[in-house]
Amino acid sequence: MKRLLAFLSVACSLAFVVGCQSDGPTETLEVAEVTRSVFYAPLYVALSEGFFEEEGLSIELTTTWGGDKTMTALLSGGADIALVGSETSIYVAGQEATDPAINFAALTQTDGTFLVARDQVDSFQWSELKGTTFLGQRKGGMPQMVGEFVLKQHDINPRTDLTLLQNVDFGNIPSAFASGTGDYVQLFEPQASTFEKEGLGHVVASFGAESGRVPYTSFMARQSMIEKDEEALIRFASAIYKGQQYVKNEDSSTIAMSIQDYFEDTELDILTSAVERYKDQGSYATDPLLTEEAWSTLLAIMDEAGELPLHIPFDELVNTAIASKSME
Repeated sequence: MKRLLAFLSVACSLAFVVGCQSDGPTETLEVAEVTRSVFYAPLYVALSEGFFEEEGLSIELTTTWGGDKTMTALLSGGADIALVGSETSIYVAGQEATDPAINFAALTQTDGTFLVARDQVDSFQWSELKGTTFLGQRKGGMPQMVGEFVLKQHDINPRTDLTLLQNVDFGNIPSAFASGTGDYVQLFEPQASTFEKEGLGHVVASFGAESGRVPYTSFMARQSMIEKDEEALIRFASAIYKGQQYVKNEDSSTIAMSIQDYFEDTELDILTSAVERYKDQGSYATDPLLTEEAWSTLLAIMDEAGELPLHIPFDELVNTAIASKSME
């Protein structure tokens, strides 16, 4: 969290190129995604199937690799929309931002990480983590907070029962594990399935299946953007809704083929199995509407992790009107 706040403190001094209205009927929106993952399949489906074009939008997508960098891009104008963990909007609000980040469309509704063991485990028990080295995610981010939440549910104290590593940059976690760091690691798809196929690790549990529903990743825009161009955000959310319905209704192999261009280094069978895992545990939101119940769960997880700067009411950082209109 400290690292995120450090980035936010200098965000407004950074210069970025901002998306703008094109000369024709199509409006361009700059979107920053926190990572590239099959977890975000509805977004890539909306891009590949032309749902944004149907809404008169052109999307320029950039992967910013980390919640701090993604939020910095949004707040400083380097992106019109950010796809990032909902907790980052609370951190920004805790800094009394004059132009806060507002959640306007949900994309995922569970944790998206899997517990990967270095060695083959025939019948995994969570107690086996005790005394091991666990390569976790960034402190204060949703993967780490949910990870610790799940460990505690299984009577594991993440501070005393194992060695928790959090000093590896988000984008370097897979390579750190592959090079020999840690007995267990917390990974998104398709990296988890890729490691299995390459013999570098074995998926033994799902944090998403263990933790239940939570507003894990959502699309955000600055309050000023919503006031200035709400109509564009409604059209954006409408395209996302079409992507969500596509993912809900189509089989995993069809979805994998739709998003394959966004994972050029990943084989189709890996993409298919990764999509299947997420579909099986209900990770993909079927519509963009964030709920107050899910928001309360988010606050509870942050509070349990000791990372809740203040209790932010649902209607202060969540705009439900955009999602509601996008589904009409």
